[in-house]
Amino acid sequence: MTDANSPDNIYANPIANLGSFQFDEQVVGVFPDMIKRSVPGYATIINMIGTLSEKYTRSGSNCYDLGCSLGAASLAMRHRIQAADTSIIGIDNSPAMIERCQMVMDADSGEIPVELRCGDIQSTDISNASVVVLNFTLQFIPVEHRHAILTKIYDGLNSGGVLILSEKVTFGDDPHDQLMINLYHDFKRANGYSDLEIAQKRSALENVLIPETLDGHRQRLKDVGFASCDVWFQCFNFASMIAIK
Repeated sequence: MTDANSPDNIYANPIANLGSFQFDEQVVGVFPDMIKRSVPGYATIINMIGTLSEKYTRSGSNCYDLGCSLGAASLAMRHRIQAADTSIIGIDNSPAMIERCQMVMDADSGEIPVELRCGDIQSTDISNASVVVLNFTLQFIPVEHRHAILTKIYDGLNSGGVLILSEKVTFGDDPHDQLMINLYHDFKRANGYSDLEIAQKRSALENVLIPETLDGHRQRLKDVGFASCDVWFQCFNFASMIAIK
């Protein structure tokens, strides 16, 4: 496996058979750089996951990081939660991600136990939860399965518990949607990505990452049963929501 601090140049050269984007060993090796240069506001979102977890986690409960990748959200929770007798459960379906994430957790000084599982979040049981994080994860789940996942999360949350949902989003107004896409591409260019890299990655993500509108997310969260939900952060076509049970 490559060094996880390697620069992201996966799409720097023309690729004849592009294929679909996968969270494989190649992506794991460049993931920190990829996220930093590809997701506007990512550091702010991670920091606030820690802050929100500190506020909402109750003693004797669980916190879940669904689609944990290399554990950034889990670490943020681990170093901010003050409630006693709590645990963090991180789940990802990429063996390469889980392997690297375990190394990150083993090297970390945090005292709250973090249990990592390689598995499908669609078949993951959620129980006694204060906080559940879906940080740019739901967008990779088929749209027709998203209601069922959120229902399972809602049922597993304790009263007063929260879901933190971060997603790439789209907009119902076509000119505004295109404006946000263009601004996002400008953001990527400013971070050193070429037009070729932007185009090839966008093609690789087509039919893999399916964004929805913020109104669509709000309506689904309300349909599932959340008492309150709305956006707390947005930059271009990336947003994070908090839903309270």
